[in-house]
Amino acid sequence: MSIRDWPAAERPRERLLELGSASLSDAELLAIFLRTGVSGKSAVDLARHLLNQFGSLRSLLEADQAAFSRQLGLGPAKFAQLQAAQEMGRRHLAERARQKTALENPQAVRDYLKSMLRHEPHEVFGCLFLDSKHQVLTFEALFRGSIDSTSVHPRQVVKRALAHNAAALILCPNHPSGNTNPSQADRVLTKRLQEALDLIDVRVLDHFIVGDGDPLSMAEYGWM
Repeated sequence: MSIRDWPAAERPRERLLELGSASLSDAELLAIFLRTGVSGKSAVDLARHLLNQFGSLRSLLEADQAAFSRQLGLGPAKFAQLQAAQEMGRRHLAERARQKTALENPQAVRDYLKSMLRHEPHEVFGCLFLDSKHQVLTFEALFRGSIDSTSVHPRQVVKRALAHNAAALILCPNHPSGNTNPSQADRVLTKRLQEALDLIDVRVLDHFIVGDGDPLSMAEYGWM
């Protein structure tokens, strides 16, 4: 049966308009994005099939184009639409993070960093550069690969801080394993970067580790 033939109270689009997007399941949200199903499957049926194939909504959203386009009913156009939707979400979160200082708006900063780093399959070390009022200037991913205290070069971090005329920054690596507990390498690296950035009078306000759930703040735990 087509979704158009369902009772209005059960159609995902109508439920979203009446109750809000948070009231919908992952499959219903994905069905609205897909708009149409395929032969023998409504959009909701197709959405459920795709979530089963990928294992979760997050895995589907993080799939590359080849894996995404191999699935029934998907292709380059849908992949492009999905990437555009995710990029709009990231830009929205970036704007929210800029509205107040990083210290006044810590959850917005966490949400923004999650959107930038949680989908990365490999280790990435980034910096959130801040002005003298601790408002966000920009985010940059500076290093990729196996991140430890020797592979992140303080000179490059200092160089980018000067390029942005930053007064402070937040260190933000990801842990693709999902575990946000800081390693000994994280602690050593924090100290090395603090010492290097002190020389140019740039403060390291925090070191967020991005994994599953909310990013962990080393400053909140008193580890820096």
